[in-house]
Parts: sequence; structure tokens; C-alpha cells
Amino acid sequence: MDLGLKGKTALVGGASKGLGYACARALAQEGANVVLVARTKTAVESAARQIAHETGSQTLAIAADWVNKADLERVVSQTLQQFGSLHVVVNNYGGPKPGGNFDFQEAEWQEAFEQLLLSTYRLVSLVTPVMKSQQWGRIIHIASLTVKEPRPDLVFSNVFRAGIVAFSKTLSTELAAFNITVNTVAPGPFHTERHSIVQAAKAKRENMSVEALERALADSLPVKRVLEPAELASVVAFLSSVQASAITGSVIAVDGGKSSSLL
Repeated sequence: MDLGLKGKTALVGGASKGLGYACARALAQEGANVVLVARTKTAVESAARQIAHETGSQTLAIAADWVNKADLERVVSQTLQQFGSLHVVVNNYGGPKPGGNFDFQEAEWQEAFEQLLLSTYRLVSLVTPVMKSQQWGRIIHIASLTVKEPRPDLVFSNVFRAGIVAFSKTLSTELAAFNITVNTVAPGPFHTERHSIVQAAKAKRENMSVEALERALADSLPVKRVLEPAELASVVAFLSSVQASAITGSVIAVDGGKSSSLL
């Protein structure tokens, strides 16, 4: 299937590794120009070179903090200077600190709010004028399965990523007339650095080895394995496509069947 992405421009956050890198690579494989953003200059430049070499698509690496307003403004400006357009935005940022309801001070709650929810508003405010002017756009938020089934050890993710879903649902109705879709992908367990951090913290709390915890997690999934980033990236690529024009305001779980939620 031709996804209709050849020559379009995609912007991907957290793109030097993990799910972000996999999404950037999948979009480049479909012929899109891809702008990779991450905080570490050497890492994001290396990722961009690797993807360009593998796919033949044009890439641009920008070292920036996805949460910083000035950095986001610079990212969008550089993208437009380089490619003259912006069609797809994959809103992906590293997860907040793991912990329960009473593990954090007020300042840490404020930090998590800015990291996840306020940064999403800022990003959308910057990219939607461009997408409206071209009458085409795809905004895809990478959230977490916690938006369907909250976890007691991930309170910040539970609260603020649920806020992203609510924001996206409202936004999707406002932008539909401009042929702009807004969707959220809810990943389950994937082999990423973030997953390793969360599992290590849980293993320490429960006095288990990480290996035993990983085996138990895999056994708990219907597919009997922790997932690979490319499996999520394929879903993101489809949501970015011309064919996905009727899908908006949705939350799509990519979780190997883990969620027991009906919606």
C-alpha cells in the first residue's frame, strides 16, 4: 500500500532512540522528509545519518528540548526553512518519573505538567497554522497504555497523558474541516530505554530480579512477548497516511493485547 507520504515532511520528537527513532525511520521508509529532534546533538545527528543512509530520504537533525518553548519555535522554524512545509507531527517525549500519588512534591507535579501537557499545547499551537494553510495535516501523540488503564506506579503518566487525550479529542473536532487529523497511540510494553528504567524501579520495589520481572510481563501478555518499536512505528506511519483521513480523535492501543478495556 502506498501511504501517500512521499515528499511530505514529518517532525518527530525524541527521535534519537526508542519509539521516536522507530517512527522516524518508518516515515522515511515511506518517502517522507523527516526532521528528528532530541536533546543530545551527537545522538540525534547519528540517528538522522543512519536513517538517511538506510532509506534514501532527506533528514534533518535538530538538537532541542521538546519541552522548551523557544526550542519548539526554533524547531518549527528550521523545519519550514529546510523543507517549506510540515505535514506530520509525531509528539513523542520521554516519560515522566515513575511513582505513586504521594511520592512527589508540588514542584515535581508542575514539572510533569509542563513536560507532557503544556508542551503538547505549545507544539500544536505552532504547527496547526501551517497545516491549516496547506489544508492537510496529521498530529499523532505517543502516550501510554495508562490512558486506558492507569497504573499505581505511574501517576504522572496517568494524569497528564489522559489530559493529552482529552485535549486531542477536542482538537480533532476543531481541525477536521481542514483535513487535519489528531490521534493518540497508546503503547503497551516495548523494548525501550524507558521500559528498562520503569522495570528496574519496579524490580527494586518488589525485591525481584529484572529478568524474572520481564519473564512475568511477557507471560502476562496474550502475544507472550514484549513488543518491538517497529511494530508501533507501523501504526504511526499508517495514521500519518492519506488513507487514514477518516481516523481522528481516536486512541489506538498497540499493546499485544494487554489492555482489557473495551474502548
